[in-house]
Amino acid sequence: MTDTAVAPPTVRDVVAALDARYPRAWAEQWDRVGLVLGEFDTPVTRVLCVVDCVPETVEEAVSEGANLIVAHHPLLLKGVSSVAPDTYKGRIVHRLIKADVALYVAHTNADVANPGVSDALAARLDLADLRPLVPAAPGSPAAGDGRGAGRVGELATPMPLAELARFAADRLPQTAAGVRAAGDPARLIRTLAVCGGAGDSFLRDAARAGADAYLCADLRHHPASEHLAADGPALLDVAHWASERPWLDEVAGWLRAQFPVTALVSDLDTDPWTVHAVSGNKEYLT
Repeated sequence: MTDTAVAPPTVRDVVAALDARYPRAWAEQWDRVGLVLGEFDTPVTRVLCVVDCVPETVEEAVSEGANLIVAHHPLLLKGVSSVAPDTYKGRIVHRLIKADVALYVAHTNADVANPGVSDALAARLDLADLRPLVPAAPGSPAAGDGRGAGRVGELATPMPLAELARFAADRLPQTAAGVRAAGDPARLIRTLAVCGGAGDSFLRDAARAGADAYLCADLRHHPASEHLAADGPALLDVAHWASERPWLDEVAGWLRAQFPVTALVSDLDTDPWTVHAVSGNKEYLT
């Protein structure tokens, strides 16, 4: 008896599976998700999962022999009038087409999924008893089954805010920005809300959820200051890339389970902040 080789899936097959797991109808109206470019009938043997489709991750995909990139952030979120090769996004598009690498995006539809981006972040922090920070609105396409933005869960071991900041820095992918915390360093944290990516639009939701602290990316000065002044949960601010990178492991594992493909994860740090310095003239709690 001879072994029968299993035919690799096509771009069409993988896109259909991803669309079923992260329906495009779950995405925000302003978002741009799904297949961006690529030939539907191209066989897929290797997939690279990335947070950002930038020249560096594109070259990584080419060097790894990937036929498909699964990205979290849209390449073409805002309308463009040209993809000429002398434009930033145009160069990326031309490089992908010439290398025969397809590009697929799952963004806010992956944010609200269960499991989704914030579940992977919560898992890195050993949170249990998860629930959505902002459940999908009743009647919306994503409603039900625990879907929604962010997650709220219980820490395996309660710890002071200062210790939690160090714990998060150890558990999340390392970046130059590291982890910042705002609030009483000694405040005991039991219940933690998390949101992959920018999360200051959910500050009030974290307070309503009864969280002791809220961890997300891209917190701004005035919203954070006013939130703390109103006795809201303590805050932990992490790099945007670091908060979403854990999801790549989850989706890559799922792809391997669905198809006979090699699913790789990019560890290229695409956070734009590359230097972090603290003055030696002032002491900070570390």
